[in-house]
Amino acid sequence: MRFSLLKFKMILYNRLSQNKPNRLLMNYSSVLILCGALVLSACSSNHHNPNGGRHIARKPMYKPSTIENACAIMGAHPTWRNAFIGAHKKYGAPPHVVMAILYQESRFVHNARPSRGNAYGYAQALDATWDWYKSKSGHKRAARDHLPDAVDFVGWYLQQNKDRTGVSKWDARNQYLAYHEGTGGYLNDSHNEKAWLLKVADKVNRHAIVYRQQLADCYKY
Repeated sequence: MRFSLLKFKMILYNRLSQNKPNRLLMNYSSVLILCGALVLSACSSNHHNPNGGRHIARKPMYKPSTIENACAIMGAHPTWRNAFIGAHKKYGAPPHVVMAILYQESRFVHNARPSRGNAYGYAQALDATWDWYKSKSGHKRAARDHLPDAVDFVGWYLQQNKDRTGVSKWDARNQYLAYHEGTGGYLNDSHNEKAWLLKVADKVNRHAIVYRQQLADCYKY
């Protein structure tokens, strides 16, 4: 693009220098330089999206009135409710366990990210883990900042934990430990060397219990 623009300017310069005053020539050159700058800046104005591709990252379409109540989370939008019910039917992932993990990971902030690392979105999934999920689940267009996709991911991951470690999908504490450490780390008891993580897992479990009690008012299972 730069070469073509420069070549065009040189041709115009030669023609104008033979027929037009220097002042007019300078005005034409100034306009061309300005137009060239505008074209180049427009071509480089894309924003990187952590979910892949190059476009402006999505904004959250829906938000629950409170994240402290499971029924409010379910009621944020029909797509949210359908996502939790769908993950329950598809993977056997209890909604209260999925909610408790999402609460701990992001507080339901769609574009949450840590100060270090590449975790992102509602479920704080790592790049490699998210790619693995998309490859194995067939959900190629899944986005980490889209709640239904994040719910499906957590449900799928709970199933992976169950298959590889034997931990029940209803066991919020140990499912979270395996979620955080990975199945390999969990099987190697890496979590037992992290007192802070064990405390966090206890919090996840307590939150899951509260969510389970609340869901009795809006979803029976």
